[in-house]
Amino acid sequence: MLDMKLLRKDPVAIETRLKTKDSSIDLTYILALDEEVRHLKTKAEELKSRRNLLSKEIGEKKRAGADTSIQMKDVGSLGDEAYALDKEIAEKEKTLDDMLGRLPNLPSPEIKVSPNVEDNVVKRISGEKPHFSFTPKNHVELNEKLHLFDFKRAAKTSGSSWPAYCGNGAKLEWALINYMIDYHLENGFKFWLPSLLVRPEIAYGAGQLPKFEKQLFKIHDDDYHLYLIPTAEMALMGLHYDEILDGAELPLKYVSYTPCFRREAGGLGAQERGLIRMHQFNKVEMFAFTTHEQSEQIFQEMLSSAEALIAGLGIHFRTMELVTGDMSFAAAKTFDLEVWLPGQNRYYEVSSVSHCTDFQARRSKTRYKIKEEKPELCHTLNGSGLATSRLMVALLENNQREDGSVAIPLVLHKYLSGMKELLPS
Repeated sequence: MLDMKLLRKDPVAIETRLKTKDSSIDLTYILALDEEVRHLKTKAEELKSRRNLLSKEIGEKKRAGADTSIQMKDVGSLGDEAYALDKEIAEKEKTLDDMLGRLPNLPSPEIKVSPNVEDNVVKRISGEKPHFSFTPKNHVELNEKLHLFDFKRAAKTSGSSWPAYCGNGAKLEWALINYMIDYHLENGFKFWLPSLLVRPEIAYGAGQLPKFEKQLFKIHDDDYHLYLIPTAEMALMGLHYDEILDGAELPLKYVSYTPCFRREAGGLGAQERGLIRMHQFNKVEMFAFTTHEQSEQIFQEMLSSAEALIAGLGIHFRTMELVTGDMSFAAAKTFDLEVWLPGQNRYYEVSSVSHCTDFQARRSKTRYKIKEEKPELCHTLNGSGLATSRLMVALLENNQREDGSVAIPLVLHKYLSGMKELLPS
């Protein structure tokens, strides 16, 4: 959430920057409502002050044996008026908070301004595209003889756009996850296996509510009101909800493995068949709580970690700095890592690393304190390290052979009991 003081200070400049993310943003009503709330609070404080003075006067008159009936009536009237004002203020503050909660984070000043994803900036290109002496197959075609996943049986149990890995496919998926977790542990991250369901306030703190309510799977009945996580970022952010952390212990660098659940899947054309876009996918997530001074360095470290993992698999990819119109709601800056998929003849994102400044921390009331200094809001950062479904696609399609077999990258051999290739059957 943005600081209301910032909006008051320079509303024109803030609205201009926000419009680079969402051109429909208009701060007029928010600013007017904020001014009205502040006016009503002043009026309520004046009423309460008058009531207190009058109550003091009543006490003095009672001690002197004087009649206080008129003053008592006035006190009651002032109390009723103040109560009505407090109720009106609470309702208007709730509306104001909801409107503020729908505003995205401000993009960093250095980010390129554009609404078009085609304008994303290529920062680095790593490795080379594979060259085939035959027409490469996509992963769905390769799977016909490799039998790594079963989309028909997954549809039988859950409907379209849900995965089911089997046999060597399940082993390979697990190998990828272990490869990534081991790498992050060696780089000083603390391992978490968080809950897959979170409370509404945790989803709000991470920036998923209220704006993305319809994109989340949820349980809402007489006993539970919980949301399935679209990313472990939501759960990891919530671990320190409404806490004041010891600044001397920052940065806190966390890594987790979880399945992730998202509604926006399927129905996007033949290019996105199979594992390209699913309602459920596996992801290893990096997350960090930092001081303001540490955050940029940690951002670069997380980005480098994600790049190193893809490079270790020998897959060609590019590092993209997203323009303002393509960044996530909570991010001030985002870099995507996109792997090359020969079967689709295009790049697809397997990691998104974002710097969220104090945006999520303000929503989650997560602060840090250094010695006796005043508490400050943390900076938070998150990054896929990595999402496995498209990574699996990249691994299969980039390492395929003409006979339909697939070479397994060296770094995964130890996680597969020495298995070095996938053979068609």
